[in-house]
Amino acid sequence: MGSLQKYYKQSATYKIFTGMFREFADFLDTLGKITLNGIDVAKFILKGQIEKSEVIEQCYRFGITSLPITLSIVGMTSIIVASQVALEMVKQGGGNFVGLLMTILIVREVGVIMSGFAIISMIGSSIASEIATMRVTEQIDAIEVLKVNPIRYLFVPRVIAGMLMMSPVVIIASAVGVIAGAVTSNLTSGLGYRAFFDSAWLGIYMKDLCVCLLKAVCFGGTIALISCSTGYYAKGGAKGVGEATNKAVVWSFVAIVIWDMFFAIAFFF
Repeated sequence: MGSLQKYYKQSATYKIFTGMFREFADFLDTLGKITLNGIDVAKFILKGQIEKSEVIEQCYRFGITSLPITLSIVGMTSIIVASQVALEMVKQGGGNFVGLLMTILIVREVGVIMSGFAIISMIGSSIASEIATMRVTEQIDAIEVLKVNPIRYLFVPRVIAGMLMMSPVVIIASAVGVIAGAVTSNLTSGLGYRAFFDSAWLGIYMKDLCVCLLKAVCFGGTIALISCSTGYYAKGGAKGVGEATNKAVVWSFVAIVIWDMFFAIAFFF
């Protein structure tokens, strides 16, 4: 019986299931820690205990540093979609609806989702690796020895910056996406700019803009909170820094997709 048990523990099936269980347990543990950190961040914000100079620095990081890559991704995505949709719709007699379709797609989904992905890839990973490095090099321990709360000093400015700056980034990216869609539609199908934008105005409502901005605020705060938390609980030297950065990127991707699903069900279902 003992030899059979030993053989089973060495099998691939056992290793796969135990690995999945460890990953799931780690996910639940980290999710709980992220939630508790979010509660602490909210308490500090409500009390007004905010490092304003650090918030300004992080706002520059979220808003200005990430803007070029965000505009590139949203603009190219719009070009790809418009180049495949516009000509076919014009052929089918639906040219008057190209602007409507492109604007709804960009404002509701592409602008905010692609902006989120860009910020995760560039800013979220940077935050996670930065804080993870501080953890493994014991800089966070030194902060605690100095009686400074790490959540207030490290988390709060980044979460506030993410919530504040994601909205303007999304607005600019969505505008670029719409313009790129109009230019691409004109070049591929000959659709006039006036026809495109007249159609766009018919399909966009204040509700769409409000939901888009609310998404941006939630996405920005979530990305910052997850990135800070995964870095904060890093361990194991350089390998731990890499694992924390990987978790920050993957979990942020999953989180904003789940957020997006909730918004779609709540406002458009």
